[in-house]
Amino acid sequence: MTSSAVPGTPGTSGNSGTVLPAVFRPTLTRVVLLGVGGALVVVMTVMSFLLESFTAGDRATFIGTGLLGLGVLALLARPKVVATPEGVTVVNLTTVRRLAWAEIVRVNLRPGDSWVHLDLADGTALPAMGIQPGMARERAIAQARALNALVAEHGTGRSTT
Repeated sequence: MTSSAVPGTPGTSGNSGTVLPAVFRPTLTRVVLLGVGGALVVVMTVMSFLLESFTAGDRATFIGTGLLGLGVLALLARPKVVATPEGVTVVNLTTVRRLAWAEIVRVNLRPGDSWVHLDLADGTALPAMGIQPGMARERAIAQARALNALVAEHGTGRSTT
């Protein structure tokens, strides 16, 4: 399946076929961002030592700039959606929101959307940046469908019989 179970925890599977807990994240985007960030730190560090006119303060500033760049790229690589038997945790750039299954009405990924939006029972929509079609469209569509199946299975719309 397109989701991955969190290592070391027992999984449960319902009618959707997705094992809970399941983590949905843009893996390729994450690899690229963290790889570029790591390369940035290495290049900035090497350059600071190759430029002989740099003082210790200049070198520290150069390396600090590389680390700052890595930090920004790591922040951009942070988003994920974690589905557990209790509900869904949406981790975006700077926020984390935990939702019970009953709070989620529908999972939306429309053409042109940068990421999934969760329609909530209170009438609002929550962006779930952990499912992004940017670099891996088919995977994001499969993840959105899997999350939607979990919402149908665990949410208020499921049958109690």
